[in-house]
Amino acid sequence: MTISDRNKVFRAGIIFSAAALLAGIAASPVLLPVYAYMETYTVPRPGGFFQTVVAGRLTANFTAAHFAVLAMALYSLLAMALIAFFFEKTQSPEIIFVAFFVVSLSAEVFRLAVPMGRIYGIPSLYMLMASRIILFGRYFGIFSLFAASVHAAGYQSQQQRNAIIVIVATALFVSLGIPVDTQTPDTSLMPTGGYAALFTLIETGIFVITAASFFIAAVPRGSREFVFIGTGSVLMLAGRNILLHADTWAALPTGFVLLAAGTWLVCTRLHRIYLWL
Repeated sequence: MTISDRNKVFRAGIIFSAAALLAGIAASPVLLPVYAYMETYTVPRPGGFFQTVVAGRLTANFTAAHFAVLAMALYSLLAMALIAFFFEKTQSPEIIFVAFFVVSLSAEVFRLAVPMGRIYGIPSLYMLMASRIILFGRYFGIFSLFAASVHAAGYQSQQQRNAIIVIVATALFVSLGIPVDTQTPDTSLMPTGGYAALFTLIETGIFVITAASFFIAAVPRGSREFVFIGTGSVLMLAGRNILLHADTWAALPTGFVLLAAGTWLVCTRLHRIYLWL
């Protein structure tokens, strides 16, 4: 992929993130009053390490989940704008996959289809479509960051297009294969999906391999910067996990700071490595 083509992808990511953020903001005046009514029902709490720790101490709050969605869209927009600016003329095979990870979080805005459905009686077919889009975004994002780590460890950048096709196909296969109960959302506004334990195990494995690949890349590439990039990837994935399952106010600043700090580490160190190439 040429720098020109890659920059077009960056611009498309900015447009998508901006549209997601604006859609979420526009829907907020209608949706926020509905959450107090929704909290009168017994709703399951989402998974995730952070959520498990705080579940017994903090009460679930749909409004917090709503702002977590907006926070991810805002993060995507700001991060994509900065990536497009600083990497406009800098070639880096990893950055396109980092950008895919960043923009994938904007797809979480489709979670707002759950309260929309309560207001307007949206047919379950559209709720199912929204759930598939969210799942596709989640797996597309995590597979993309994994691909970035593989490229850092020595995968040939000439195979970049093939890697993108594989990521899209795999994410599509997984998102279409997961059974979804659109009638039973959890407190993060996400419809309940099947095989949760299995996919948690898969995500954990990808998390470990991604971080390890960045750390290992420091040896053959002869650069300590990849140690910082590996650390950044851990922070990004941890922040992402917290925000994806956020249903408390405490989760918002924790997840957002980890996500932003990790993205800063990864992008600044990649820029430093490839700046003079």
